[in-house]
Amino acid sequence: MDEGQGVYAEAAQAAGMDPAGLQRAVDFLDRTYLNSGAIPHFHLLVSRGERVVVDAVRGQARETGEPLRQDSLYRIASMTKPVTSVAFMMMVEEGKVALDDPVATVLPEFAGVSVGMERRAPDRPMLMVDLLRHTSGLTYGLQRQTDIDAIYRERGLDEFQQNRSSDEFIAALADIPLEFSPGDKWNYSVSTDVLGVVVERLAGMDLEEMFRTRIFEPLGMTDSFFRLPEDRTERMTDAWQLTPERKLALVDRGARSGWRRAQRFYSGGGGLVSSTADYHRFARMLLRGGELDGARLLQAATVERMRSNHLPGDRDLTAMSTAMFSEAGYAGVGFGLGFAVTQNPSLGVREGSVGEYYWGGIFSTYFFIDPIEDLILLFMTQHLPSTVYPVRAEIRALVQSALVQRKGG
Repeated sequence: MDEGQGVYAEAAQAAGMDPAGLQRAVDFLDRTYLNSGAIPHFHLLVSRGERVVVDAVRGQARETGEPLRQDSLYRIASMTKPVTSVAFMMMVEEGKVALDDPVATVLPEFAGVSVGMERRAPDRPMLMVDLLRHTSGLTYGLQRQTDIDAIYRERGLDEFQQNRSSDEFIAALADIPLEFSPGDKWNYSVSTDVLGVVVERLAGMDLEEMFRTRIFEPLGMTDSFFRLPEDRTERMTDAWQLTPERKLALVDRGARSGWRRAQRFYSGGGGLVSSTADYHRFARMLLRGGELDGARLLQAATVERMRSNHLPGDRDLTAMSTAMFSEAGYAGVGFGLGFAVTQNPSLGVREGSVGEYYWGGIFSTYFFIDPIEDLILLFMTQHLPSTVYPVRAEIRALVQSALVQRKGG
């Protein structure tokens, strides 16, 4: 089968998967989402072990009709967060920081941060682990629940491409009270953007240089950037947004994308452009315990630590979350150091494995890694917001059901 056309039957059988079951997953996406006009395009990539078993590229990349390409580029938004989390854990391994260090030891701007509109003192300092697991007390303006997230909206603190520098961003955040005392609750937030600034100060370089030299170049990720290079513009997809009339409208044209502009601030929470192949290399590094093709970013024990639940008391998001919006389901789902982690699949509406970890982006991109079944799934599209359709859970369940030879029993 030609690259990008669909299911590789021989590879699937060798990997212990049912080709017909995988084909059902591709057909489902074609029928339910692409042919109906719900989404403009998709690239589904599934691998088990070192074998790619599904590689399906469908739809049009741009309003002008160009077909989606194998090497198309996508705004991966919050799928930037795991990259930033890996960068931070590299700093931990180098002895430059610890998970239980107060954030203020690196970002002294947060030393006097308060809680609530009444500006009370927090019960304890914000720790680095709070940034990784979203228990910091920070928020997103898009949560639209409180007076505090309204301040975020007014000051533009959710924007991928800030007009502020990193230092100005941190100063602006530190001037706003936290939603709650650190560690008390879980709230999806700008925590990973703050973590990115921590990485910058620890590494002594901006996040673009750190990612490029310490992560992308070692892993051979040649199509991942904060700023879209001019020589890659023709590969950049358009991004669409669902209107109140339930129609798709362009929100960012690939040919004139806002990601072409020079930036003052590199968003560790949502700023990257990447390709399916590049993010697959990143996911393979994680699945292999921090190493890929001789390049080791992290020790295996560190990756195992990252994909373990770190919510206080081993609780799940149902018990701790205050967020109206996030990229995860809540029942039976914990949170590790940069990803959601499945604790109890039986509590969710779709099947999965204990220890599976995953995340997505607001343009509906998504990945999951199942370390028990040696499985990676990547789903790339450009549809805003990511909460409209249950496509992530549906495609995950269909791919999981195609497992014939299970390693997890």
